Amino acid sequence: MRFRITAALVGLGLLLAGCGGTSSPGPSAGNEGTTPAPASAPVTIVIGINADPPNLDPGKSTALVDRQVQNAIYDKLYDIDENLNIIPMLAADLPQISPDGLEYTIPLRQGIQFTDGTPFNADAVVFTLDRYRQPGSGRYSELSSIDRVEKVDDFTVKIILKKPYSPLLYVLTDRAGMIPSPKAVQEQGDQYGQQPVGTGPFMFESRIKGDQIVLVKNPNYWRQGLPKADKIIYKVVPDDNVKVVNLQSGQLDIIDTVPAQSIAELEANPNLKVAIGDGLGFQGIFLNNQKPPFDNVYLRQAVDLAIDRETLVKVVFQNTASPAYGPFPPVSPAAAASGTPPKVDLQKVKELLAKGGKPNGFSFTLKIAPGPVAQQVAQVVANMLGEAGIQVDIKQVEFGTLLDDLDKGNYEAGAVGWSGRPDPDGNIFVWLHTDGNQNNSKYSNPEVDRLLEKAREVTDMKERVAVYTQVMDIVHRESPYVYLYFPKNVRGYSVKVGGFVNYPDQIIRTANLTKEP
Repeated sequence: MRFRITAALVGLGLLLAGCGGTSSPGPSAGNEGTTPAPASAPVTIVIGINADPPNLDPGKSTALVDRQVQNAIYDKLYDIDENLNIIPMLAADLPQISPDGLEYTIPLRQGIQFTDGTPFNADAVVFTLDRYRQPGSGRYSELSSIDRVEKVDDFTVKIILKKPYSPLLYVLTDRAGMIPSPKAVQEQGDQYGQQPVGTGPFMFESRIKGDQIVLVKNPNYWRQGLPKADKIIYKVVPDDNVKVVNLQSGQLDIIDTVPAQSIAELEANPNLKVAIGDGLGFQGIFLNNQKPPFDNVYLRQAVDLAIDRETLVKVVFQNTASPAYGPFPPVSPAAAASGTPPKVDLQKVKELLAKGGKPNGFSFTLKIAPGPVAQQVAQVVANMLGEAGIQVDIKQVEFGTLLDDLDKGNYEAGAVGWSGRPDPDGNIFVWLHTDGNQNNSKYSNPEVDRLLEKAREVTDMKERVAVYTQVMDIVHRESPYVYLYFPKNVRGYSVKVGGFVNYPDQIIRTANLTKEP
């Protein structure tokens, strides 16, 4: 794969150099009697998020909402810009890659400290990547191609791969590249994540479960002039309509989602802005392949075929989503491999039900997270399936509970999607490989495993797309997961907020955010 990598090699730090602090200077020499200008009022930015983050430990996290908060607490080895170019972050430069593609030598920035006062160095990177590579880690599948990580010197690490792994650098722009304080991890043990410690622009201060997470400015942050705000408060607001009202009233400064029906209203408000951008992710429904009714492939196929994605998108999302029949959205270089959603064929659905031993239909429980959009999607899907004789019992559960139920196999069907990754591997391997840590469908096909592993080794994107097309041909026949739609990134924010950029990975970067009085 030809990575879209920029040398932005002045790095994030130099890119933002010159953005000075907000405090006013004191009196000049010889002007003792003058009154100093008043200090600027502290800047607090309140961000509305759609769920309570289940885990702030990057090694255990599996949710987008976790990443929103984590990206303010932790720096990563690399980051992406708004055009998906890879830029160095904790790494001082892009890596040196050996001719055989098996060794990545990464130089690290010097003079950086974790917010507990311990130094960031090669030992911290080796410790973290070794921890992430342990079985059971949320990063295990992403880093399974690594053979070992070595310290070259205090500020250089070498990653040695078992075989070529084309997505590696993009993987290191996300949670696998976040470096927590080894001291904090060792001291807190299994409870790490309750008091997370990183090198990022903000430090964890407090949390009220189900309500809010408060972060405060890291006074020793290594990027000159950043962060610009003094405090970030993440408010948990599962109801999108309530978030919109709170944004309009000024209780929230930014909201992470905007329902389609509210966009025009917000755009007409002179005090607010709406940002709409392409997304990298998908949304759909897990089907539990290991328990009835969805251990039966014909019943899975029947559900998949009975849903009209075009109508679903028009009814619920208007122009803020597109129909999905695979994991690769329109902006992905592998988009062609997703395939085109089939037209609903109720006669064929009935034939599939008969093959599955349920000629008169069947029923199942669909677990969903709270929120009106999730409820609306589930109801539209239930109505469509009802026309085919398939009855759906919609059960709403707290988001963290839903994820836990999926992990433990305590469900029949569960509506959970993926925020997406810049490299196509990040949207498919962990979901469909037998050992993938997001494979909550418990799907297993040796040929799919082989092809997914092959795609990781291929560097030419056209060849990778051909491999992914073979994978999806199999997956469409076996229907372990029902792909529904590709959401766009829609954010609402106050005109008083400065420095906001709508990134394709849906993460709200906080270091540059500021707010007018």
